[in-house]
Amino acid sequence: MSVLDNWQEWKSFLGDKLNQATTAGMNNDTINNIAYQVGDYLAAQVDPKNEQERVLADLWSVASEEEQKAIASIMVKLVQR
Repeated sequence: MSVLDNWQEWKSFLGDKLNQATTAGMNNDTINNIAYQVGDYLAAQVDPKNEQERVLADLWSVASEEEQKAIASIMVKLVQR
C-alpha cells in the first residue's frame, strides 16, 4: 500500500520528511521550493488516490505558478501541525 492511498498517511509521511529537512538545516524557502517541485511532479505524473488528492490536483491544474507555490506552502503549513 502506498502512502498516497490514504490522506492521513500521506500527511504523516510529509510531516516526517518536513521534520527531517528542518533537522538537516533546510530553511523555509528551500522547503517550500521543494514542496512546489514535488507538487508539480505529482500533478503531472501521479493519479490521485483519494478525494483530497483529487481536489489538490484539480486546484493545481487551474492555478498559476504563483498560486501553485501558495498551495505548496499551505501544504507545508498543514503538515507542520
